[in-house]
Amino acid sequence: MSLATDLPHSEGQAAGRAVKTHSSGTEKPAPRRRSRQRRERIFQWLFLVPAVVYMTLFFGYPVVKNVVMSFQEYTTSTFFTGEAPWVGFTNYVTVLSSSLFSTSLLNTVLFTIGSIIGQFVIGLALAIFFQRKFPLNGILRSLLLLPWLLPLIVSSAVWRWILDKDSGALNRFLGDLGIIDTGVPWLTSTSLALIAVVGVNIWIGIPFNLTILYGGLQEIPDELYEAGSLDGATGWKAFRHITWPMLRPVVSVVLVLGVVYTLKVLDIILGLTNGGPANSTQTIATQSYNLSFHEFKFGEGAALGNVLVIISLVFAVLYLRASRRAVDE
Repeated sequence: MSLATDLPHSEGQAAGRAVKTHSSGTEKPAPRRRSRQRRERIFQWLFLVPAVVYMTLFFGYPVVKNVVMSFQEYTTSTFFTGEAPWVGFTNYVTVLSSSLFSTSLLNTVLFTIGSIIGQFVIGLALAIFFQRKFPLNGILRSLLLLPWLLPLIVSSAVWRWILDKDSGALNRFLGDLGIIDTGVPWLTSTSLALIAVVGVNIWIGIPFNLTILYGGLQEIPDELYEAGSLDGATGWKAFRHITWPMLRPVVSVVLVLGVVYTLKVLDIILGLTNGGPANSTQTIATQSYNLSFHEFKFGEGAALGNVLVIISLVFAVLYLRASRRAVDE
């Protein structure tokens, strides 16, 4: 016997309508609901379109234009005639086979490694230090952000004065302490200029490392340290077995962003040494700038800039893959 025969006629009709309404609602949304979903989808696209247009115009187009320019003989006459003959890989062969490229590549590697090690080690040490609660903790952390907030050209101008051989503040300070008798040519010596530039870049990059690493340390639960202390994991053991494994994802982000940023550093070097003396601080970024805006060989400058982009991408992919493999193991 069916359910409909057990109910009165009116109640059976009402139950049938309810079942029909429920089944129709699950199989096909109501027109009003479909219209609302369509409006929501349109609004979503309206919010996305400005961002897509902005990214295309201000990021996509310059990248594509730079790639195309690297395969052309693009000179100052091109701005008037509009003619840029296609030369294939000639620009890449020219810049990669030049005697200056090997010097620039070596300086870029030394500058990047020295800067990243100094920024990361000092930034991590400060981040661990500021985990402790003490008076003026927040104020001191805020003051340490100042080097990061200053325009790079301003920072380089100040440091150029500090490191000046004759009237620089650093040489005067060292002289007053009796450490030196004559001024040290920090920016004019081929053996010291790169070290000085690396030191300035470390000073500028410390706030970024401190801020990101401090935020990562704050996310580590205190319960882990309490449990570790019961097993004797304190001090260095706590850092090795608790802090470092938990901080590894943040470290990956800091190092990748730091390397990519350092590879393209231009303002500091131009403001301090302009790539000198005798190309001792010339990097791939400064060489690309000089080719484009001093020698007006825009095609060769674009080719060298693309080489720098490729180096950055290769490093990022290899490092992230190595980090993921280490985490999986």
